[in-house]
Amino acid sequence: LVLELNQVIIPTYGTVPDQQNLHAPEWVDFDDKTDSLFFKDGQRRIDFVLVYEDESKKMSHKRSDRKKQKRKRQVYESNLINNGLHLEATRSVLDEKLIFVKVHAPWEVLCTYAEVMHIKLPLQHNDLKTRDSAFNWFSRLFRVDENIIKPEQEFFTAPFQKEHLSNFYIQDKDTFFNPATRSRIVHFILSRVEYGKKNNVKKFGINKLLDTGIYKAAFPLHDSSFRHPSADPNCPSERYLLYREWAHPKNIFKLQPLDFIRKYYGEKIGIYFAWLGFYTNMLTVAAVVGVGCFLYGCLQKDNCTWSQEVCDPNIGGNIIMCPQCDKVCTYWNLNITCESSKKLCIFDSFGTLVFAVFMGIWVTFFLEFWKRRQAELEYEWDTVEFLEQEEQVRPEYEARCTHVVMNEITQQEEHVPYTACGKCVRMTFCTSAIFFWILLIIASVVGIIVYRLSVFLVFSAKLSQHISGTEAISKYLTPQTATSVTASLISFVVIMILNIIYEKVAILITDFELPRTQTDYENSLTTKMFLFQFVNYYSSCFYIAFFKGKFVGHPGSPVYWLGKYRNEECDPGGCLLELTTQLAIIVGGKAIWNNIQEVLLPLVKNLIGRYSASARSEKVVARWEHDYHLQPIGKLGLFYEYLEMVIQFGFVTLFVASFPLAPLLALINNMLEIRLDAWKLTTQFRRMVPQKAQDIGAWQPILQGIAILAVVTNAMIIAFTSDMIPRLVYYWSFSVPPYGSHSSHTMEGYINSTLSVFNISDFKNASKPLSPWSGNQMTCRQVYRDLRYPPGHQHQYEHNIYYWHVMAAKLAFIIVMEHVIYFVKFIISYVIPDVSQKTKSKVKREKYLTQKLLHENDLKGVKKTMGKIADKIIKGADSTFRHKDE
Repeated sequence: LVLELNQVIIPTYGTVPDQQNLHAPEWVDFDDKTDSLFFKDGQRRIDFVLVYEDESKKMSHKRSDRKKQKRKRQVYESNLINNGLHLEATRSVLDEKLIFVKVHAPWEVLCTYAEVMHIKLPLQHNDLKTRDSAFNWFSRLFRVDENIIKPEQEFFTAPFQKEHLSNFYIQDKDTFFNPATRSRIVHFILSRVEYGKKNNVKKFGINKLLDTGIYKAAFPLHDSSFRHPSADPNCPSERYLLYREWAHPKNIFKLQPLDFIRKYYGEKIGIYFAWLGFYTNMLTVAAVVGVGCFLYGCLQKDNCTWSQEVCDPNIGGNIIMCPQCDKVCTYWNLNITCESSKKLCIFDSFGTLVFAVFMGIWVTFFLEFWKRRQAELEYEWDTVEFLEQEEQVRPEYEARCTHVVMNEITQQEEHVPYTACGKCVRMTFCTSAIFFWILLIIASVVGIIVYRLSVFLVFSAKLSQHISGTEAISKYLTPQTATSVTASLISFVVIMILNIIYEKVAILITDFELPRTQTDYENSLTTKMFLFQFVNYYSSCFYIAFFKGKFVGHPGSPVYWLGKYRNEECDPGGCLLELTTQLAIIVGGKAIWNNIQEVLLPLVKNLIGRYSASARSEKVVARWEHDYHLQPIGKLGLFYEYLEMVIQFGFVTLFVASFPLAPLLALINNMLEIRLDAWKLTTQFRRMVPQKAQDIGAWQPILQGIAILAVVTNAMIIAFTSDMIPRLVYYWSFSVPPYGSHSSHTMEGYINSTLSVFNISDFKNASKPLSPWSGNQMTCRQVYRDLRYPPGHQHQYEHNIYYWHVMAAKLAFIIVMEHVIYFVKFIISYVIPDVSQKTKSKVKREKYLTQKLLHENDLKGVKKTMGKIADKIIKGADSTFRHKDE
């Protein structure tokens, strides 16, 4: 591509003209047409705007630096003109130091670069008949009115070629290239034009000029205000339509006009909103099933036998529980956990198992159907055979190219920023830094655990739990609940603070790594950020689900953290309710925080900018000046939006067995997220440079990895975190002879048989309660279901046969559930093709027409030319023979 540019497009590429040969933009005054999108002549459309501060009015730089900056800018603008672009400069109305350079690409330049960039353009109307879906009448209720946003005409397209210009569907040269395509072509040129040399290294591209402050901004124009249509009758006011029919809150239940979004913002923005909308629609099914499982748990709450036993004063009221901490904690009745056991019945029910299996299958349907939808969009948006142009080297990489190496492919010398040894050193340092910060995240989780262990002592001392009942204890505020809620809130605050820190750390590490291209940079940053966020968000949930209460010993021999803190125990019903609380706080708090942050920050910045501008002047302002005062979208574009949604996807799938309402919360958040993101793009940010994109990029394999991991985590949550397997084992094996005394399978007696007995006299001095025991009983019950032999047995305090039955059942459940779901996932992936037959037919039809229109016309031309040559030869031969005969 570079060779093609050098030979065909930019013959002077790499040369810096002399001062006397510099071309300058035309200078014009603003004509008070605030909605104008054209040069002052009203004919040439503005495709891009460059903004710089007049060097003669700058006061923050040395005079020599200002001259250098002015020289680079003048050279750059001259080279733009040499490459066929038209430039027109206008001074700002509000700030006389600012200069706006408007850029226009004429027809010849657009055609030339469209061929270089392999842009697909329409050949003829799509003649394939499309059958309406059976649900088309229903979906029409939620679509945008076609009289307001007209559906885009469907064309068969082909990569543009100037020599086949007559074969393309050109009704009007001014509209053949839409504004988004024009801006993309101009940005392609802006990114490749040179402005200087240093040590024989070419300096080129608008990005470098923006980074060095020579230009303050570079952006394509919005076509109108979002508040009202353009005063120009020829302007379609697409921004206004997008705001009114897409970004406005009243459209929260409407389908998105994806083709219109893609037309205005380009494929990269379009594919993000297509994915987010598809994900939100699929969440509707998961949310309905999740709410159904939640309601099932609510209905079964009153019929929960084991919870009734906990609450029964004759059963739970007579069961004395061992202290949960050393010395300061005292004995307590089991029935004070009555309310938490009722709540646990809601989430730890048969519906939980059904929902976990359903979500394992749902996520497969989501990913497979998204592949099909993505394939349809690739065809409709002309990215099926998208050829990635040779990507521009990042200015940061280019600036450090001081070493010369031989390119193995071209056998030419090229400049690189480091040697092979230097690259190894950088990679080693970056890898070490990543592991260090991950360990730091884990250390913060350990800090939360230590908080749990230490504060539990305080709550146990303050929230006294005497079995005599002389002191009123709130049935809702137990030490476990108080510790869990406060720890979850602190964990959420720590997570949000660490997010801010690790975002900057990840960027610093990636900058030091010095990736060559922007794609390499984004992929590297994506990996680091997701790794950081994964550990940051999920580590506390993994701890509660799989580690808390699993390694605690027994009352006579507890396990200590750091030799000081007694390991944390679960509630008598397990840690599932605490995991549910943690997820509810993090998922809900994260959604609220992110949405407030996304709305307030750009809004406040723009309000400050507008207020300061209006304080200076009440004059009529041009469209380019309005757009300049909006917020820039940032180099990473939609990276943070993708990251936010993928982290949410992890919460919805990885721990959904403990919180069936997670899909509902995600659905509500996403319905708001779509409109908030749309509102930001249309009202608060400058128009992005349209970019091509085939898919969601590196996020696709990350989603697939989360989907695979989710099957394992949900199986282990049901097996090890919930109390379902011990209850099933008791119901089918230990409630009836030979282990039980009931004549039929029942849950009666489950609580009494699963709480291990401990002799009070076996307490060690280090853990013996300070409060003396005043009752007649000489035993207490272990808080968690550890299933040990009672005192006096020959194997006292060792795990009993029930424990090993339960462990075998848990392992068998995990293996069976994983294999069943993975098998179903494999079948679904095999049965559902990634590309539908309808899309395949359209692609084949387009290829056939391309070959027919472009290549057969060439053959006709060749035949016609050859026929003329043959006629001339025959005529010549006839005249020769005739001459001989004479």
